[in-house]
Amino acid sequence: MARGDLLAPGCPSREVLRHVTSSWGVLVLISLEGRTRRFSELRRAIGGVSERMLAQTLQQLEGDGFVRRVAYKVVPPHVEYSLTPLGAEVAEKVRGLADWIELNLDRILPHWENAPVA
Repeated sequence: MARGDLLAPGCPSREVLRHVTSSWGVLVLISLEGRTRRFSELRRAIGGVSERMLAQTLQQLEGDGFVRRVAYKVVPPHVEYSLTPLGAEVAEKVRGLADWIELNLDRILPHWENAPVA
């Protein structure tokens, strides 16, 4: 298996990692696990995401081969999103990280009080 050099500035792995681990990328991947959703369903499922950010995130994940977009030629337009097999693999990994954070939130939150303000 070929690996990139994630620590090198020009490594393409960095861009994929940015798409997958962005807050919206994580939520889109988790929201599409095991189901197909329309844009409006995704937006409702992911509280707080704007139409623009959701569209951008879906385009990035589609460009990486993680999301499949199917547009039906009907009026009004009907577009559905689902995970590709590659997307299902990465969603499983992201889900593991998200689950770990949720299970350990009580250990993480106390550190927020002492965190320096950015």
